[in-house]
Amino acid sequence: MSRFNFSVNKTEAYESCSALFLHRNLFTPKNPQGVVPNLVVRVVIQRVAEAQVSVANEIVGKIGPGMCVFVGIGRSDSEAKASALADKIRSLRVFEDDQGKMNRSLADMQGAMLVVSQFTLYADCKKGNRPSFTAAAPPAEAQRLYDLFVERLRSSGLNVTTGRFQAKMSVSLVNDGPVTFILEA
Repeated sequence: MSRFNFSVNKTEAYESCSALFLHRNLFTPKNPQGVVPNLVVRVVIQRVAEAQVSVANEIVGKIGPGMCVFVGIGRSDSEAKASALADKIRSLRVFEDDQGKMNRSLADMQGAMLVVSQFTLYADCKKGNRPSFTAAAPPAEAQRLYDLFVERLRSSGLNVTTGRFQAKMSVSLVNDGPVTFILEA
């Protein structure tokens, strides 16, 4: 009987398992060519009266009136997509003017933004009862694009605070409206 010894680091194992899952689930009778769907940076935006995020019972980000933005980064996302979405959110008019119409942006009202990374926005629940996250970008790439997204918002003059990437976080917020949007770029 032969015995094989090998070692694989966590990233290699994750990427190998993801590649196998994608191969099994892309090359199907309905998709014989294995065409990869066009994945995008995905965000959920909530207009809030206040929001905060904690890690291990320590508040790491807190805002008053503004936006809480949950960000998911997909495997095929790029710097261009992350930047475009940051620019869109900066100018998005979701706050009411004097006539009660959503006509003011976060910059117009000088509000704050809490940005929280959330890979679960890429959950695939089509098969079975356990979500698959193979469409989410690997952690190192996701963090690079998440940081770029946050920096793009900050460099535009917005007051931006964040959660902690890859940490188990507790997010609390008071939704103002409620007003919630889902955007993709």
